[in-house]
Formats: sequence, C-alpha cells, structure tokens
Amino acid sequence: LHRARAHAQNRVWPCGGAGEVAMDPLTAPASASSSRRPDPDPDADADLFDRIVLADDEFRGKGYREGFIEGSRVGEIDGRRYGLANGAKLGSEVSFYKGFTITWKSLLQNNPDTKNSKRLKVLNSMLEMVHSFPYEDPTNNRLQEDLEKMRAKFKQICSLLNIQPAFHKEKAAAMSF
Repeated sequence: LHRARAHAQNRVWPCGGAGEVAMDPLTAPASASSSRRPDPDPDADADLFDRIVLADDEFRGKGYREGFIEGSRVGEIDGRRYGLANGAKLGSEVSFYKGFTITWKSLLQNNPDTKNSKRLKVLNSMLEMVHSFPYEDPTNNRLQEDLEKMRAKFKQICSLLNIQPAFHKEKAAAMSF
C-alpha cells in the first residue's frame, strides 16, 4: 500500500478538463469526486434493494407460519378422529377379553375338575392383565406390549378350553392427509 501511494504521487494524472488540477485518487478527499455530480441518497437505494431481496424471505416465512398453523389444526382434527376410532377398537378388544374371561371363569368354577384348576389360573391371570391395562394413559410405552400379551394369553385360553377364537379385529382407521 505504501509503494502504491508513493507511485501514485509521482505519476501525472489526467484531468477532467482544462484548468482542473490533477488529483491522486488514493489521497484525494471524498468531496472531490462528489463535486462534479451529486449522488442520490445511498440509504434510499439500499432500503429499496433490501426490501426486494428480503421480500422472498418475508413471504417464505409468512407462508411457513400460515402452513404450520393450518397443518397443526388439520393434524389435530385427524389425530382426534384417528384416536377415537382406534381407542374404540382397543377398548372393544379389551372389553371382549374381560367379558370372555369372566364368563368362562364363572362356568368353570362350578365344575370341580383337575384340568379346571389350570384353566382357572390362566383365566385369573388374564383378568389381572385386563385390570392392570393402562386405559387412561394412551402415551404409555407398555400399551402395545400389554395388548400383545393379552392377545397371546387369549390364544392360550382358547387352546386350553379347546375353542376357536371369536374376536375379529377390523382394519385400523386410515389417516387422511
């Protein structure tokens, strides 16, 4: 930088016209270049340019917020509908197991057979599973695990009683997007 200034000071600079003094552009005052023509307000140009450049970000952000709000609303409606349908199916299945178990338990209690003691033990185990099932907490991590255990226990009971299972699950409700 110092070499460039020394070289610029020794150089002859072309003038803009007759009678003008040649000035070194590196050492010339800022007002020297603005004396020929006034520049428009640089802040106004910068604001206009910034508004144009930032318009895309502004509209993208606005669209994101509106889409997020609408998606949350629609997702909540779909989630509620899905939860009601699947909650009803789950409740129906667990209620079936409870009714099935209570009915067979009452039938087997009146018949004193050695096989019935094992059957009653498995039926009591199923009733304990039904009573300990987390109905009130759908976010329980063990919900699906407990339901699978109940299904397996139901199959075991059907095998012990030598009957065909009668409970048929329907397809899960589809979610709409």
